[in-house]
Amino acid sequence: MEKKVLLEVSDLHAGIDGKEILQGLNFTLHEGEVHAIMGPNGSGKSTFSGVLAGDPRFKVTAGKAIFHGKELFGLSPEDRAHEGLFLSFQYPVEIPGVSMVNFMRAAINAKRKYFGESPMPAPEFLKLMKEKRAIVDLDNKLASRSVNEGFSGGEKKRNEIFQMAMLEPRLAILDETDSGLDIDALRVVANGVNRLKKPDNATIVITHYQRLLDYIKPDFVHVLYKGKIVRSGGPELALELEEKGYDWLKESEI
Repeated sequence: MEKKVLLEVSDLHAGIDGKEILQGLNFTLHEGEVHAIMGPNGSGKSTFSGVLAGDPRFKVTAGKAIFHGKELFGLSPEDRAHEGLFLSFQYPVEIPGVSMVNFMRAAINAKRKYFGESPMPAPEFLKLMKEKRAIVDLDNKLASRSVNEGFSGGEKKRNEIFQMAMLEPRLAILDETDSGLDIDALRVVANGVNRLKKPDNATIVITHYQRLLDYIKPDFVHVLYKGKIVRSGGPELALELEEKGYDWLKESEI
C-alpha cells in the first residue's frame, strides 16, 4: 500500500530581517517516516523548523508547503498546531504562574474546539495525563508545577515529549532536542519519541550529532547547506557525516 504524502515543501525561500536563509528548499515526507536533517551552523535548520511552525520572525518570500492537503503558510501558528504540527524547541521557555495541568488542559480543549468538539471532561483528562506521563517517566510533581519553571535541561526536554504525547500531532519537529542532554535523559526522550510513532504520523529530527540517531532511527537523512538540501540518503549518511564532517560535501558537491 502506497504511503500518503504528509508534507510537501517546494522551492521554499525564507529569511529574517531581509536576509535570505532558505534558498529553494525542496522536501517530501510521507506518513510513518522519520527524517533527520543535519548540517553545519547557519545552514538553515532552525529557520526551516520555525518557518513550518509559523514563527513570525521569519518571512516566506517564495515557495509553498502542503501539509496533509492544506497550504501550510495560509494557516496561523495556532491553526497549524491544531492541524497536527508540533515543534519541540531547542531551548524550551519557562512560563511562571501557569501549571502544566492548566496549560495542557487549555491546549487540548483549544484543539477540540477547533474541530467542533466539546471540552474534555476532567476525569478523562487526568487519566490521559497519567497515561502520557508514564511514556517519558515524568514525575507527577513536575507535571503539577509551572511550565518548565526550575526544570533542568533534561526535565524540560522530557516535558516537551510529554506535551507531544498529549497532543498526538501528525508531524513532530524536534529541533536539536538532544542539545544539553546527558545520555540517560537522551534515552528517555528518544524512547518517548519512538513509542509515539504510528503509521499515520511522522517525525523530523534536526540534529548536529549521530548519537541521537542511535536511538531514534531515521528512514532518511538529509544534509542542509546554505539553505538547500544538498544530499539525501539512508541512516548511513549520518555515519559518514560523523566520520568526515561537512567539508567533503562542500568540496565535492556545492
